[in-house]
Order: sequence, then C-alpha cells, then structure tokens
Amino acid sequence: MRLKSVAGLAVLLGTSVVVVRGQQSRQAAENYIKLSEQQWAEASMKRDTSTVERILADDFVGLDPLGSFFRKAEELASVSKNEGDYVFAKGNDVKVRIYGDAAVAQGSESWEKRNGERGRYVWTDTWIRRNGKWQIVAAVDVKVPEPGK
Repeated sequence: MRLKSVAGLAVLLGTSVVVVRGQQSRQAAENYIKLSEQQWAEASMKRDTSTVERILADDFVGLDPLGSFFRKAEELASVSKNEGDYVFAKGNDVKVRIYGDAAVAQGSESWEKRNGERGRYVWTDTWIRRNGKWQIVAAVDVKVPEPGK
C-alpha cells in the first residue's frame, strides 16, 4: 500500500512540475510578444529592419489604417526608410491571449512625426508559434483620436 502512495505522490509531483513549466513557458511567450510589439512600434524611427525580419512571418499580411493590405517585404522597405518620418513611438496597454500555438495581441501605439503631427493607433496582431518561434502572421491597425481629444 505504501508503494502505491509513493507512486501516486510521484505522479502528482510530476504533474505539478508540468503545470508550473507550462505556466512559465506561457509567461515567457507573453513577455516575448509584449517586448516584440514594443520593438516593432519603435522599429521605423530606428530603421531597425532586423527586428521586423524576426517578428513578421514570411507569409505575413497586414491591413493599414487606410484599408490597404501590405506584406512583410513592404513593411521592411518602409521601416528601412522610416517612411512615416517617426521621431517617437510607444506601445501602450498590450494585452496578450495565448491559445496553444496561437496568440492574439491587442494594444495601442502613440506616435509623433518629425513635422510635429501626433497620433495613436489601436491594433490587433495574430501570432503563431511555428518550429518553436513566435511570429506575427496578420495585423490590423486603426488610427484613432488621442485620449482626451
């Protein structure tokens, strides 16, 4: 009887370790996604194409605030030239929900351009984990008024 109790305890402990590891890996994924979202927000003003290359999947498709679709290559070209002429960009209130190998990140981004124009986007990004690597496969950005305006 004592042997069954020890075996049962071992199974229970093993299950607890798997649950804790699962929570840690989920938290690590959430942290990675939140950090990557901030890095993407800052990428244009830094002309940081390596971050965009890492974050966006090769089959990525985005929808810009004007209703036009864009692909990874177009985003890389835009970032390399800082086409928006951004001098400031900051992600705000990023929320991440993970569903196995998929995640949905939603948040907002405040920005300012060299000419003094300021604005805000709200966005939704769809992340997929492939071969152990999280990347964005779809994004939708909407330009909205800044809070209080």
